[in-house]
Amino acid sequence: MTQLLLIGDSLVADYDWQKRMPTYTVHNHGAPGFTTTDVFNTLPEIKKQVKSVDVVMVMVGTNDLLTDNFDFLHTLKKIIVQLNSGYPLAEIILCSLFPMDMPHLPHNTISSLNSHIEALTMQTGSCFLDTHQRMIGATQKIFQDDGVHLTADAYEIWCRSLLEHIAFLIESD
Repeated sequence: MTQLLLIGDSLVADYDWQKRMPTYTVHNHGAPGFTTTDVFNTLPEIKKQVKSVDVVMVMVGTNDLLTDNFDFLHTLKKIIVQLNSGYPLAEIILCSLFPMDMPHLPHNTISSLNSHIEALTMQTGSCFLDTHQRMIGATQKIFQDDGVHLTADAYEIWCRSLLEHIAFLIESD
């Protein structure tokens, strides 16, 4: 059975991925409030708990933005490098930031950061999952009232996007 490791903040933690993806074994290591630094610091413990996986999905950076840490891309790159080292046979998928409602940010901040995240995936040999565009094009309500956390409809879009991406990766091997 394909093993998935999901790493990130509350956006990862707050969904029952296993229920939605019953044909996979899902290891959910999302933690509410986590920043890129928190994720990086927990990677050795995650590796002890999850020895081998086929796919790793990383979604982190939202809490960095909420705390005005705009210099998190360097840490994100360190996360991907360490995951590539710890899981050399796994496909590493890095998710874009969602089109969150953060009035304190200049208009194009999230799109600009997503361009950098996509470039980072090219530098590290990982995959970019552009959930940002999928969410922008959605007709359903994407965010809860806080403008950051996702609705059930948004999780469905994200999960479907992830499954399509995994199917493409597996088919390509």
